[in-house]
Amino acid sequence: MFSKACEYGIRAALFIAQESLNGQRVSLKAITAEIDSPDAFTAKILQLLARNEIIVSTKGPNGGFEIDKKKIDNIMLSEIVDAVDGDSIYKGCGLGLKECNADKPCPLHNRFVLVRNDLKKMLEGTSLFELATGLETGLTFLKR
Repeated sequence: MFSKACEYGIRAALFIAQESLNGQRVSLKAITAEIDSPDAFTAKILQLLARNEIIVSTKGPNGGFEIDKKKIDNIMLSEIVDAVDGDSIYKGCGLGLKECNADKPCPLHNRFVLVRNDLKKMLEGTSLFELATGLETGLTFLKR
């Protein structure tokens, strides 16, 4: 459902949030190792997240990526999706057709609209903090 870039963006933001809650800044190498993603591709995604003020990038020998602890609870998954993929996930056709809307629906349109609306509600109602604390307590995981 999400693009590969968006999947990596969400996973990277979750890992950075978890480490930031522990007072740690993380390197690109640490992120790519943890979320099992390619370095160059992940670097571009992290640039998008930094440009959209979701994460903070610090250069230099002690540099890396972090999220202000006070902001983690206010960053919703929808912000990450918007930063990486825009709002296309809420508008696209379930069958991938170029033209699909209520006036000219595909066979899946009416059911897919419900799924998209539920997805949007979930993304807008789920914070990084909520998910990062699940990682911290071991209830969820990013990598097997």
